[in-house]
Amino acid sequence: MLLKIFKYGEKVLREKSRDVKSVGPDDVRLAEAMVETMRHAKGVGLAAQQVGRLERVCVIDIPEGCEEPEDAAFNAPVKMPLMMWNARIVDRQGSICEKEGCLSFPGIGGKVVRAAMVTCSYLDAENRPQTITASGYLARAIQHETDHLDGVLYIDRLSAVERLAQAAKLKRLAKANGSVR
Repeated sequence: MLLKIFKYGEKVLREKSRDVKSVGPDDVRLAEAMVETMRHAKGVGLAAQQVGRLERVCVIDIPEGCEEPEDAAFNAPVKMPLMMWNARIVDRQGSICEKEGCLSFPGIGGKVVRAAMVTCSYLDAENRPQTITASGYLARAIQHETDHLDGVLYIDRLSAVERLAQAAKLKRLAKANGSVR
């Protein structure tokens, strides 16, 4: 089932998610619908706020060939799509500046500094606690999606110069989606 993807300017994107007490069948169905929606939109990650929900759940699906060979080898045990409930980053190492985009910001992208490697704890679809350490593109996606879960948007992490370069597009997108800014 395809879900509506909320765009910049819609208030739900700035709201903080609520922990899921116990992952159940309805939660798994939501995550599966999010994966279908994300793939249909040709994205690599999606958080609950982006589909108008406040459960602390996000999904990630890094296509083969997107990662550098060393990152792909490091991240090999991580099965895609990755569905994470109550995801929280517990460790960050290094830094890297790369271009990012977002399904909630069509046609807008910019360079963002993120940790090069992260460790994230979460619940899986069987309600079991998990911890993963990821590098490269997967680490970037985890940081991007967990930011969404905290009501933080990637544009908040753009440099002042990058944000200024996108200001007109951001204003138009926000206005088109109900923001009165």
